Amino acid sequence: MSLVELITRADARGLAGSGLACLDRCVPLLDGDDEVLRPLWAALAETGSDAGDGDGDGDGDGWAQGLARVRERLAGPDAAGEDEAVLLVRRMLAAAPDTCSGARIRVWADACSVASLRVHRLLDPVAEPGGGLGRENSAGGRPQDRTEGLSPLVAAELRRQIIVLEVLAGHGPAGLRRAVEVSTEGRRVLRAVVSRRARGRG
Repeated sequence: MSLVELITRADARGLAGSGLACLDRCVPLLDGDDEVLRPLWAALAETGSDAGDGDGDGDGDGWAQGLARVRERLAGPDAAGEDEAVLLVRRMLAAAPDTCSGARIRVWADACSVASLRVHRLLDPVAEPGGGLGRENSAGGRPQDRTEGLSPLVAAELRRQIIVLEVLAGHGPAGLRRAVEVSTEGRRVLRAVVSRRARGRG
């Protein structure tokens, strides 16, 4: 199943997990540590599987409170002068809805998917300057699900997004644990890229 199809079919918990995973992998750009998003993962673990219907725990205070703490910890200086990749991640965090249910969580997850792919393209040292993501479909500017022709960092991010959505679809707590593992792996890769870029600029 394609990335677009997986997002379209995902329930609220899957969408929240997908968006959160994208943000988690990009958090090194905001100088966030490996634990900064833990309150949101914990809140998501407590949501009911029927959160998308508005009847579960997705509308509780846990996610909103966690989101407020994360925003406070990752608050940065005035955005003036920050590069595009950093701004994209700030927008991902700023746009996160206060609940894990309703139409806004789907919009957020879709936007996070596109933004995270864009961030990885911008940071990939072998990507062509000013180039696109490769073969783009008509649904949101994402590359097609085959990774041929994509730069390595973008291809890896595309695979991770698909894996996260697949494991969150019907696997409950086990799927959430796997989503965290996938995001941790991707975050470590991006942190190394960000570190190399900082050394190069220095």
